[in-house]
This record gives sequence, structure tokens and C-alpha cells, in this order.
Amino acid sequence: MKTKFEGYKAYDYLGSEYKGLKPSPGSHRVEQYLIPLTEEQEKRAKKLVRNHLFVALHDHAELLPDDIPNEMDLYRKLGRRVVAYEALAESNYDVVFDAVCGSMAKCASNSGWKWSEAIWDMGMRLCDIAHQDFVIKCETIADIERAKREGKLAWIIGMESGAPIENELDRLDVLYGLGLRQMGLTYSSSNGIGAGGQDRYDSGLTDFGRKVIKRMNKLGILIDGAHSSSRTILDTVEISEKPIVLSHIGARSLWNTKRMATDEVMKAVAAAGGLIGVEAAPHTTMTDKREPHTYESVIKHFEYIRDLVGIDHVTFGTDTLFGDHVALHAASKKFIKSDTADDTIRVPYVKGMENMTEISHNIVRYLAKENYSEDDAAKIMGGNILRILKETWKK
Repeated sequence: MKTKFEGYKAYDYLGSEYKGLKPSPGSHRVEQYLIPLTEEQEKRAKKLVRNHLFVALHDHAELLPDDIPNEMDLYRKLGRRVVAYEALAESNYDVVFDAVCGSMAKCASNSGWKWSEAIWDMGMRLCDIAHQDFVIKCETIADIERAKREGKLAWIIGMESGAPIENELDRLDVLYGLGLRQMGLTYSSSNGIGAGGQDRYDSGLTDFGRKVIKRMNKLGILIDGAHSSSRTILDTVEISEKPIVLSHIGARSLWNTKRMATDEVMKAVAAAGGLIGVEAAPHTTMTDKREPHTYESVIKHFEYIRDLVGIDHVTFGTDTLFGDHVALHAASKKFIKSDTADDTIRVPYVKGMENMTEISHNIVRYLAKENYSEDDAAKIMGGNILRILKETWKK
């Protein structure tokens, strides 16, 4: 437990006025699994956490309701998303890119991705964060360094799609002013910026999308292509003056679905100085060998991408949350099926990578167990991300 955490819970500033839903048990929802280590490996793992920056490139630092099948729609409509402060304090992370707004923010519509919902979601969470002392609203490299130094958590606002800006380029400036520092271009489906990763036709970036790329470069917003089509990503790499990321993705060569990235796309991103973050959301980074989705299959994707693009261009962006992620996908009908396998092996959760807390321990334990050099481990944990932020963010 990070020593600077003093027990604050979401919206405590409202006192008895806050009527939230019963939350999930968070990081204790399922029995924690830790990769077994020798005594010497345990020492190495602790040293890595102590001495090096640890960054979650893409996650949802959110505590969902306990009864997702019956209460998820109400939770969305209430418009008060819950930051999982205690579970974050139990993690090894120093920095988290938190994807706010998105398909979960539906306080004004049934579809999500509305401008009003994006501003509402950001404002609510920023208000809550302003009333506690453990999480730092992070907008600069100096904020990241301060969080590590003070034993706190740097919280970075990200958004998975640019859909809320609609056709208004200047809305990017508004979002930057509110603290947005990372944005995906599309979320599976096409929008005014470009083609989505799940669309039937891949038309790439639009003319407006090209203007978006240039404005994001000027503002200092990290560009994310994780949910975009292959052509959209390749177009972006060609146009962007700054490196981009695929913040949470896997290798299509191992799991043949459009949600995963092709070798060509990942090589292009890396060749332009970019970074690929490996995800662990349930039923994503599986393999066509019909193995159950556990930390081991996630690691297979990580090692494949590491060998493909090099140690300087890979990290983890696990795309998890605190609550029953499988139930959330079932409620949203978001299961992803391989294009070649007849079926997937369904799991109740991803063993060893069920939530950010467990993941933050097991990534370090994996690095210690596999005897990565301290320099390489530091790159994977956060060094690669910090390099890119120094190139893309304004000082």
C-alpha cells in the first residue's frame, strides 16, 4: 500500500449526500495469483519497483458496481464514475493513463461518445480528484516525476476516440485545456477522423482526420491508434511529426481478429519511434491454439511483439478495470471471436491479470523471473513511454 493513501473513497466530499451503487470488491474480487519467484527474484522485483518508473499506458482506473447485469445501465446514467483509489494504492503503478468518457459514459444518450458526456465525465472525475491528496492530475513530465518522488499516483486523462469532437477541430484545444494528454482516433467504428478497426471497409484517415493529427502534434496530445483500422494507423504514422502509440493491442499473427494488429502495422509504428502496449482484457490477447486466456497468453503476445519490433518499442497497456470485466463484455455484447478459430475458450477472468493491482505485481515478477536486465526492465515498465512523452508532450 502506498504510504500517501489516506483512505479517501470516491465522492467522499459529498458525505451522506452521495448515493452510489454497491461497488465491486475491487482488487479482491477474485483470489489473487502471483507468479512464483525465488527469494532472489523477489528481491529483484522489489528493486525494480523501488528504482524505476512504472506506467500503465492504457487502463480504466474505475470501480464498477458489484451487480453488473442489473445495475450497469443505471451506473452509466448516474454520471458519477468511481475512481478505485484504494485498489490503485495497492498497485505498483506510479502513473496511469485512464481512458475516461467513451462507450461507458452514457449519462445523456444510449450510444455514448457525445461531447456533453465527455465534458461531464472529465469534470466529475476532476472534481473528485481535486478533493483528495493521493492522486495527482498529471499534465507534464514534472508531474510524473513528482508522483514517483512523493509516493503518489500520476493520473493522466485519456480518451479512446476522437468522436466527441465531431467536426470541430478547436474542441481539441478545449480538451487539452481540461487536461487531456492522450486520445485515440477511432473506437472500432468509423467517425469523422478515420476508419475504425472493426469496420468492413478500411478507407483510412479522412481529410479532417489529417487536420486532427496536425493539431494534436501542435498541442502535445499523444496519438493512439489502438482501435483504428490498419490503413488509418499507417496514414497517421506517415502524417504525424511525433511518434504514436497503439496503447492496448496484441498480435494478429497469434489471434486472428481485426482487434489485433498486423506485423506490418506494428513495424511501421515502431519504425517511426512509436510504441505498442500489450493488452489483457478478457478474450482479447488469446491464441489460435485454443489455450485459455491467462497471463501466459498475454505474455506470448508481449514476447512476440518484443521480438518483432525490439525492446525499445513495447510495453503493457492492459485495458483492465476493477470489477467483473467478463460480465461487462457480456452485457455490452463485446466478445471478440477469432476469424480463424471456430470458437473461443471462455474464462470468468484472466488469471494473473484480472485487474490493475494484480497486473502491476505480475509484470514486475515476470521481468524478474525471466532475468531481464535492469535497463530493459526499466524500458518496459515505463522508460519507453517516458521517452515518447518527452517527444510528444509540451514541456
